[in-house]
Amino acid sequence: MIRLMKYGAMMLLLSIAGTCLAQIEQQQQEDCEEKYRPIYHFTPNQGWMNDPNGMVYLNGNYHLFFQHNPDKPVWGPMHWGHATSKDLIHWDEKKIALYPDSLGTIFSGSALIDKHNTAGFGKGAMVAIFTHHNHQEEDRKTGLHQNQSLAYSLDEGTTWTKYKGNPVLPNPGIWDFRDPKVMWHELSHRWIMTLATKDCITFYSSKDLKSWKKESEFGKQVGAHGGVWECPDLIPMRYKGTTKWVLLVSINPGGPNGGSVTQYFVGDFDGHQFRTDDTKIKWLDWGPDNYAGVTWSNLEDRHLMIGWMSNWQYANEVPTTRWRSSSTIPRVLSLDKIGQSFYVASTVPKELENAFRPFKKYHSGGTKEVSFGQHLPQAYRLDLTDLKQQSFKVILSNDIGEELVIGYRQDKNEYYIDRAKSGEVSFNAEFPKTAFAQRLSANSTLSLQLYVDVSSVELFADGGLTAMTSLFFPKNPMTRIRIVGDKKLEFKELGISIFEIK
Repeated sequence: MIRLMKYGAMMLLLSIAGTCLAQIEQQQQEDCEEKYRPIYHFTPNQGWMNDPNGMVYLNGNYHLFFQHNPDKPVWGPMHWGHATSKDLIHWDEKKIALYPDSLGTIFSGSALIDKHNTAGFGKGAMVAIFTHHNHQEEDRKTGLHQNQSLAYSLDEGTTWTKYKGNPVLPNPGIWDFRDPKVMWHELSHRWIMTLATKDCITFYSSKDLKSWKKESEFGKQVGAHGGVWECPDLIPMRYKGTTKWVLLVSINPGGPNGGSVTQYFVGDFDGHQFRTDDTKIKWLDWGPDNYAGVTWSNLEDRHLMIGWMSNWQYANEVPTTRWRSSSTIPRVLSLDKIGQSFYVASTVPKELENAFRPFKKYHSGGTKEVSFGQHLPQAYRLDLTDLKQQSFKVILSNDIGEELVIGYRQDKNEYYIDRAKSGEVSFNAEFPKTAFAQRLSANSTLSLQLYVDVSSVELFADGGLTAMTSLFFPKNPMTRIRIVGDKKLEFKELGISIFEIK
């Protein structure tokens, strides 16, 4: 009897130990799954995400819809996921907005507020315009597998009804026929659709969002054509009292550093045709990991864009498991002019800038290196203002010698991000390659901001004229940072600010 009692006690202890071990293993697995999840960037709770879709602002809420496979962390049957935010920092993921149906899966598109009930769905209806992608039709190789359709919401995006007359813009026989971005053109009093069609853009017009007329095409003889054109956006911007039109076009592949990238054109649009001012190829973000970005509609005071922070070269292979992909920082787009050419600058909105608390500052001391020690958190911002022009490096590192290097080469007049030794890089041969970016500013001093968030860095140099975005996956957190110059570092201000969750 005593032996049985001892045996029972031993088995109980083993059971408890086994339960504890299982709990530890489960926690370790969860920690591993969450290891690279950012703090102030949006990510889906689980599954796959790519292009941002249907961004629209309404009654204090920023709506972000996105390409989403809720079941697996790889590209798959596309839905429209949905999240909202009041401050562009805290995101509340909602239930899925649009599911696949008999017409196909739900590819990229846009959303708007139909203030005057032009479509007849209801005054102030939120209307989504998206691409239906029919995979069976694609397999038959008819070229008719992508068509444009509508859905509408009368409760600010909570529930959606698909229009019974879908598709509203059938495919005329173009293999790549997708990603409608629709805006109201006040001068012609019509809706204008900017649509990606193979490797150019086609403009359509409509009075009611249901019947569409082709207006013109753009892009066959200008711009980069290394891959298919996607996710366009036509934006009116002001520069010193003059209105110019900016056309964003994502291209994959064909970027300056390979893979996915966004180019843009600056010109004029009369409601029928877009004409560019010059034929220079201009990149919105030179880094490897900012793609398919478009702007929020129904936002009067600024042009606010967000992109997908990844690259089709390796998006399905990055070392996250429960989820894959995040969005970039939302960015305010504005026009600047250098010589006779217009350029688009990207800056960080005040909501995010103000979420960082000053931590440590240095003033120019005439040394070649400045170090911030080894106890930084994983979410912070570095500000470097008016550095006398020279080659320099900002080196993020950890306790096992991994490094991410962001720098400037004076002889080449270019910025760069080198992630060859930044941690996990072996999952794809393209990932460790160094990315380069042309410096556009002619100022004699350099200024930059770096936004670091666990597994990403975003560089905004010279007032955002040059931007770069890059993922990295260190085995241990990057808690150290130092700035190293070729010569003595002479600058106005250098500081670190810590992100504070409020």
